[in-house]
Amino acid sequence: MRFFLINDRFTELPGWPDKMPAHGFLWVTTGRRRFEVELQGVQRALHKLAGGGLVDLHVTDLLNPQLPSQYDYTSWYDILVFRRLAAGHNTDRAMADGDSGDGSFARHAIAHIDTSPVGFAVFDRILLTVHPADCSVRDFFEGRLSQMVSPTTSAVAPAPSYAKVDGPDDMDPNAGPEEEDDQPTFRNDNRGSTTRLPPSPADLMLRIINHMVDSYLDLRRLLTRQIGSLQQELLGNTKRFTNWQSLLESRNALHLLEDTCEDQRSAVQEWIDALDDLPVLADPLAAREREVLRVRSRDVQEHIERVLGHVRRLESSAEGAVQMHFSAQGSRTNDIMRTLTVLTAIFLPLNLITGIFGMNFDGLPLIHQGIGFWIALGMMASVATFLIWLFRRKRYLED
Repeated sequence: MRFFLINDRFTELPGWPDKMPAHGFLWVTTGRRRFEVELQGVQRALHKLAGGGLVDLHVTDLLNPQLPSQYDYTSWYDILVFRRLAAGHNTDRAMADGDSGDGSFARHAIAHIDTSPVGFAVFDRILLTVHPADCSVRDFFEGRLSQMVSPTTSAVAPAPSYAKVDGPDDMDPNAGPEEEDDQPTFRNDNRGSTTRLPPSPADLMLRIINHMVDSYLDLRRLLTRQIGSLQQELLGNTKRFTNWQSLLESRNALHLLEDTCEDQRSAVQEWIDALDDLPVLADPLAAREREVLRVRSRDVQEHIERVLGHVRRLESSAEGAVQMHFSAQGSRTNDIMRTLTVLTAIFLPLNLITGIFGMNFDGLPLIHQGIGFWIALGMMASVATFLIWLFRRKRYLED
């Protein structure tokens, strides 16, 4: 669990403060496991600093790793659970497997798409985020917000006093590894960031969510590469397509992403509706800040719509490739059947001629003549030639 004070600078604190500072807000970020272990201490600190703790139902939502994206609120805080879109662990090689590889690493990454939820509890001056153990978004914003501090203002601010909360020092050393104490590796990425520090917990939450949505760009490369590779195999004429398992996995991944994006859109829309239902503020500065929140919220909604549209286009492309594959297979089958039909139509009268001359009657013409065989053979050749000419004229033998 880590604590950050955000006002005119970004300062990491060693723990919960005894009281809220005069300006700025507090960002508390924790892993899901640590949040569960230190829940009582978190509730006491929230009661002291924010005037109320988390409702039991919302605590359950924050601890549930399978919960879909959703929004809820109380009179003293809002809660938003937002599922992320990530390519999972060890996907660096998959990112570089585009032009020269066969897509095997992309298939591996798609099979391990991570949609773990990140929980946000937004108080008036406190933002509590509950994330998975490997939350790169949190790590990115820690580094990004630190970079927004100019060297002249990066001196240590007068530190407030801190309350002692039961934490890792009082825990059983055998309780398990901490989820969020690993040193982060920051990516050189500007998505979801601005040039100034966020003025409120809601503003920071929207920036984090915007970055989470935009992280789909990396996943989109993998999905596009995988679907393109499967399309080439489906529509290729060199060999029979047998990679149906990969196609099924890709379609399942697309369905998962579509469901996730629809839940994200619904949750953000509920957040926007809650902002619109708030009473009009008389303070121009506060009203302007709320309008900025609406703008950021609509921007996040637009990004989600864009991602959802791309996922649906990929689904449509995959379905179209499958339909084209079966259409091509049907066309090949029709060609084979047409060829067999023409051959049958040619040899059927020939079989009739040979059947007639094969009957056991002494009175059949040409039976006892030496030239009879050649006459029958000429008749069959003439019939075959006529039928071939007729089928070509009818365009039955054209490709």
